Amino acid sequence: MINFNGIYTDSDQQISIFNRSFLYGDGVFETLKIKDGKILFFEDHYFRLLASLRIVRMQIPIAFTYEYLESQIIGLVQQLHIQDSARVRITVFRNEGGFYTPTDNSVSFVIQAVGLENKLYQMDNKSYEVDLYKDFTIAKQLLSTLKTTNKIIQVTSGIFAQENGLDSCLILNEDKNVAEAVNGNVFMLMNHQLITPPLTEGALNGVMRKQLLKLAAEIQEVEVVQKEISPFDLQKADELFITNVITGIQPITKYRKKEFETVFSKRLLEKLNESIAI
Repeated sequence: MINFNGIYTDSDQQISIFNRSFLYGDGVFETLKIKDGKILFFEDHYFRLLASLRIVRMQIPIAFTYEYLESQIIGLVQQLHIQDSARVRITVFRNEGGFYTPTDNSVSFVIQAVGLENKLYQMDNKSYEVDLYKDFTIAKQLLSTLKTTNKIIQVTSGIFAQENGLDSCLILNEDKNVAEAVNGNVFMLMNHQLITPPLTEGALNGVMRKQLLKLAAEIQEVEVVQKEISPFDLQKADELFITNVITGIQPITKYRKKEFETVFSKRLLEKLNESIAI
């Protein structure tokens, strides 16, 4: 079952071949985590979604209030009986019509949900190896910070990781600095500084990134910094980790010949779980 424009319908409903998200990647999306029937960090998701719609010049429906979208998401997970813990995706796409230039800017939406095993964030102690993806780079522009339905660089980098026995890849921007990973934002702990690329580097404007910047700032012995991460910095790091709303924090244990600790990432994960345990 899915929610299509506010109507519950079969999940195997066929998408139109004229869907603009399918034809041109003309859509944006949010991936959310549900815990005990509530959407974690929903205010940040909601305002990021509306900002994305404005940036790509989609018409925001009058009905798209905070309360309306929240009720549409929660209603679906209740219908599916997975409100204890769930992964939800809401995709908003421009309606059919036109070629590259649309005939109008009205939108439709679809909400999908699947159950998750854990309410709180868990850290897997298994090894997690990454390397650089160099075939294509992320542009240092505003569009790169959005969650659009055009994620071909992340798709091809994920395939590269799979083909080379890696767990993920770090994606570079046009200046050959680290922008993000296949599956989220990148953080590096080095010399008591927690560093993540600023959005001006083409990094995704991640909701979990925002939460962890705030939580890490409460740890006195660590300075939180947003600045460029060169590939040369990676092997000097004490810790590396990837963040997203579904996983929380994924420590990187190996990059090329360098192996990393996970002490700080575990500490930060504890603070994250404390913040959502209420």
